[in-house]
Amino acid sequence: MPIVIDKQLPAYSILTGERIFVMDKDRASLQDIRPIEIAILNLMPTKETTETQFMRLLSNSPLQVNVTLVRTASYNPTHTGQEYLDRFYKGFDEIVDKKFDGMIITGAPVEDMEFEDVAYWDELVKIFEWTKTNVTSTLFICWGAQAALHYFYGIKKYRLKEKCFGIFAHQRIFDGEIEPLMRGISDEFHMPHSRHTIIYADDIKKCDNLKILAYSKRAGASIIKSRDNRQVFVTGHMEYDRDTLKREYERDKAKGLPIKPPANYFADKEMTKVKMNWSSTSNLFYINWLNYYVYQVTPYVL
Repeated sequence: MPIVIDKQLPAYSILTGERIFVMDKDRASLQDIRPIEIAILNLMPTKETTETQFMRLLSNSPLQVNVTLVRTASYNPTHTGQEYLDRFYKGFDEIVDKKFDGMIITGAPVEDMEFEDVAYWDELVKIFEWTKTNVTSTLFICWGAQAALHYFYGIKKYRLKEKCFGIFAHQRIFDGEIEPLMRGISDEFHMPHSRHTIIYADDIKKCDNLKILAYSKRAGASIIKSRDNRQVFVTGHMEYDRDTLKREYERDKAKGLPIKPPANYFADKEMTKVKMNWSSTSNLFYINWLNYYVYQVTPYVL
């Protein structure tokens, strides 16, 4: 089944070129199908790149997925034009009365700031509260995961001495219970990370309502969920493209920042080839989330 997005979005032509089944809203309206409604709160400055990455993963499912792109009203990004935002994105006030089957809240490059000092923090808190009643399951990514864990559970973030940057091995955590979100994922898998802060597994373990599903010696607790499955926290970036870390490395190096090449990422000494070993896990994880945590538990009538 297709993912339903605006035909004028750059993601439409990109995904169509990759032979991914994408449907425009006019054609979708002619079908007698109740699509899965997914909202993406995109906090990243590179809107077009980020939205395409998540749409690519959401499209790899037998479900018809209707995507609504959401932005903050209290802060306008400088990397994306206002015309683009007005055309393809909705403000929170435009969706506040709606309900969604699922929602993704992305990361943001504001790790060095205290949560409460972020320009759109008050608005984000309102959205966090809104997800408790208007979204069946919410997926929080990287800084979005840290922010949500801080707000809902009082989990602290800690500054790292060196940026957690690269592809790291993760171990599944088994406790005897069947975990649908991790179904089919290997005992050891890989995930990209790019952040200056970390949350400690010991702090998460103190919270009875949280459960760690995967852990990395270098990156820490990487996949966490609430016991009721309505909140999922991923501290890495499963959605990253093959060259995302390469572009981040070249960007920071050009700025003169203290950055090392991403660990376990390049396949050659010349740093021209990338060893992409996380894509199969990423696709399976998002299929599991859509199927087990969204589709099978969401009401037919939202």
